[in-house]
Amino acid sequence: MNRTFVSSSNLASVGYDPQRQVLEIEFRNGSVYQYFGVPQSIYSGLMAAASHGRYFDAFVKKGGYRYQRIR
Repeated sequence: MNRTFVSSSNLASVGYDPQRQVLEIEFRNGSVYQYFGVPQSIYSGLMAAASHGRYFDAFVKKGGYRYQRIR
């Protein structure tokens, strides 16, 4: 999955597959997680947020999405 680099103290890059509704997050520590069933609106909000890390925490991490570490 192609990811876009973001300016964040916690997140390094963000990718999204709209067909599968999979959000992929690479963290600054090198780990990569995929979050499943994430609507396009959440991805769009994350990319537009003034603070990517805060948005991720509030709407993805605390959103209850199933996830898997892939690296």
